[in-house]
Order: sequence, then structure tokens, then C-alpha cells
Amino acid sequence: MRVRGGADGGGEGQGAGPSAPGPDGGVVNRGAWTMPDILVAWSGPGTRAPRLEALAAAQVLAGEAGRIAVAVIGDEAAADDPAVVRAADRVLLADGGAPDAADLEGILSVLHRVWQTAGAGVAVFSSAPLDVELAPRFAHRIGAGLVTDCVAIERTPGGPVFLKPVYGGKAMARLAVRTPAVAVRLKRGAFAGRPGEGRQAAVERVTVAAAPDLRRPRLVERSAARSGMPLEDARIVVSGGRGLGGPEGFRALQALAEALGGAVGASLAAVDAGWISPAHQVGQTGRVVSPDVYIAVGISGASQHLA
Repeated sequence: MRVRGGADGGGEGQGAGPSAPGPDGGVVNRGAWTMPDILVAWSGPGTRAPRLEALAAAQVLAGEAGRIAVAVIGDEAAADDPAVVRAADRVLLADGGAPDAADLEGILSVLHRVWQTAGAGVAVFSSAPLDVELAPRFAHRIGAGLVTDCVAIERTPGGPVFLKPVYGGKAMARLAVRTPAVAVRLKRGAFAGRPGEGRQAAVERVTVAAAPDLRRPRLVERSAARSGMPLEDARIVVSGGRGLGGPEGFRALQALAEALGGAVGASLAAVDAGWISPAHQVGQTGRVVSPDVYIAVGISGASQHLA
């Protein structure tokens, strides 16, 4: 992986030689770059919006010539979704029983089988929580270079260049991946909007089941960690920090957020103090938000809490 540029985004990704097939899919760059097939991971129901963002990003990456496949695991309805079918060339529906949502190794084994069936060279993951967990594990499994928090993609003769924010969003890194396979995980909201509908996917069933392993975790219960609007989806966020002086201050912020139709956020210091749950933390080690209005109360002004 090469990193080029800085705050001004200068520098171009450069190719490294003629294209040749890499192991387990992918293309080794040795000159004029050839776009391999792209696989979009779609694992589990209930996360349609970020997965459509992943499809939109795949279309940017593919251009007019590239082919896009969608790996659908545990969400058969997605195979009939017109927005999916019209945005891809193939929909590969994993058949044979979907692994439990907590069984990441099971999902990975199924996704790997679908990846091999697709003959893809690029894997695209959304910002959905499950994909955030899957992307680095899958990249390791297929020996791919991984780009996280991607916000833009540039097509160049030497291959794609991926842009991601660094230094708390104060600069933009330009990354060119030189491994045979590539995995990309998107930053939430970067490719918002419905993907284009100029394609028509054929739905193919791929019979595959995760190998049984009693040591793998099983999901035995679900419980709601928080109520109200998800922090990432809120158009108005009211955040509090150490300056609130204690948990009582967050009750006032909660009332304000509810009156405004928004959600409550918090700084790392407030979370570490135990004043509010980690689900509300905003920043590099917490949630990524992009509201229309961000109100910071009692926060020192760290870059994560500035526009």
C-alpha cells in the first residue's frame, strides 16, 4: 500500500506493472491496470441504506466496464430488491442456512466461498456495524490490502486511488493498494444516495454452509443498548463533555435533544467517567456522525467535535 499526499490531497497513485491474475482472485498491477470483478458484501438484514452506499461506491470503482456482484448472506429479500438487482451484474445468494449474526467466523467462511465463486478481485464493505467487524478479518483471510473509512475513489490508469480522512479529519490520505486483492470499507455517508440502475443482475444461488465448530460463539439473546434515534442517523446532535460536571448534565442534554428531534453524543472523557454509555461517544474511537447541526456543551474543542 502506498500513501500519497496530505492535507491538500496532492500526489497520484501510481501503477506498478502489466496486469496478471493474483492468488485467490485479484489482479497484480504491472502497468496498465485491469479492473477485476467487484464483490459487495451484503450480510444480514436491516442494514439496507449503508449497503446501497456500498453498491454506489462499487459503481464508481467499476466504471462502465467493470462487473459488480453482490454476496447476499442471511437476507434473501435483498435478492429481490429492485435497487440491488438494477445496480449489479450478479446477485450471489448464499444457500444452505445463514450463520448466526454473532458467528463472524461462520459468516466469513460463507463469504469466502461466495468470493471464490464470483472470481472477484475487490471486496467492498459498507459502514454497517457487522461489515466493520467483517472487513479486516476478510481482508486477512484473502491476503488483501485493506482501506478503511474510504470517502472517495479516483480511477487512474495505474489503478484506483482511495481517499480517507486522517489526523482527526484535518488531512486526506490518498492510498493505492498493491496487493493482488483489495478490500475497501466505507465511511458512513460518503457515498449516500441510491446507486445507478443501468444494470440487470441475474440471481444465482450458491450452495454453501459454514463448517460447524462448537468453539465459535452463538447469539443467545438480543437486548437494546439504547433507545431513540441512532446517533449516526441524527440530523441534530447535542454532545456533552467533562464540563457538564456529572451524569445529571446529560439528562438535561437528553431533554434538549428530544425537543430538537436529535440525539445525544458525548466526549471520550465523559464516557470514561461513566456519565453516559459508550454507545454515545463521538470521535475517532467512537461513533462517526455527520449532522446538519452539532451542539457541543462542556467539550474542550478537540478536532472530533469541530466541523
